[in-house]
Amino acid sequence: MSKLIIKPDNSPPVKYKTPVSSKLVRCIDYTVSSAVSCEKLVEFINPASRGASEFLKRSKNLAHKQATLYNPVMLKTIQHMGLKCVQLANETLSMLITQSVGPRIITLQLNAGENLFAQLPDTVIETPGMESFHLWGGHRLWHAPEINTRTYLPDNLPVKIKQISDGLQVEQALETATGLQKTLKITLPDNSATVIVEHNVTNHGLWPVTCALWAITQMRPGGTAVLPQRTALSDKAGLQPNRPLILWPYTDINNPHVTWGNKAILFTANMTDGAFKVGFPNPHGWLAYHLNDTLFVKQADYDTTAVYLDYGASTQVYCNSDFLELETLSPETTIEPGATAVHRETWQLFPNIKKPTNEAAAVALAAKIGLSI
Repeated sequence: MSKLIIKPDNSPPVKYKTPVSSKLVRCIDYTVSSAVSCEKLVEFINPASRGASEFLKRSKNLAHKQATLYNPVMLKTIQHMGLKCVQLANETLSMLITQSVGPRIITLQLNAGENLFAQLPDTVIETPGMESFHLWGGHRLWHAPEINTRTYLPDNLPVKIKQISDGLQVEQALETATGLQKTLKITLPDNSATVIVEHNVTNHGLWPVTCALWAITQMRPGGTAVLPQRTALSDKAGLQPNRPLILWPYTDINNPHVTWGNKAILFTANMTDGAFKVGFPNPHGWLAYHLNDTLFVKQADYDTTAVYLDYGASTQVYCNSDFLELETLSPETTIEPGATAVHRETWQLFPNIKKPTNEAAAVALAAKIGLSI
């Protein structure tokens, strides 16, 4: 949704012949750069004042003269890792979205920083009888449960990209084997380090499809993941279990890179061989990754009444020597023919953050930036 943005106006101040309220004085030399009507502002200030009518007239002129909505910058297409990409940016961050394959958000960085996403141009998943699936790195959309003949369907064809309000829509070609089509809507709601990624899966087939939308973000190794744990009681007496952990067959619970905490689990992505994966129900809705003084946080709604796949693991983290994946899943859903399922994530970047080295530091960091834990 577009926000009402008030930007400084460079035109000279105006002297008003009639008294103007203090609220109007504070607003008078700013431009209302939105299609939202100025009359509402005037009614709030003083609809009968002559100063208010002058403010209204000036604001309408300025709103017409300047952009009516905040718009991020979509720059020209560029080549990255041999892929044609489109850059989406605001005053704080930038990202590259692939056009020749995907959909993928292949890079993400603060404008003065480095790319946080893994770069994997040569990493593939092989499935007998199928074309190789290229990971590429960055952010992708799968649908769960993980079944190699369905999950690893290649996405090597060009995608359609069009500009939408505050961002881009990226539409994949139809998966003929499943009848499903993936679309990402990527928006920058303002000039802060915030990204909203709306994942859509549309069923173009003849039969209902039951699955979960699975949003996967591949981070560069060398950082530390922070995974909040549920500590609220399941019953008044505190006798029922309240924090299940889901482990995959290849996960070594004695992995030296994991710190098991009561309120938060930390995992340092410095593996040299093997793989590690853990999942859990996540009513807090967020998970984070710290790399080189920057903290990446992504959040997704958690529905306490819904069924989540993988024994309820709405949040999952996978790591090997090449990358760490932060994963969120939508509730299990049945997509009827012609219908679309939606899963939304909000991303935030925080610069100049000290690395949390233990549970206490992770809990303090979460509280500092306003995350529940």
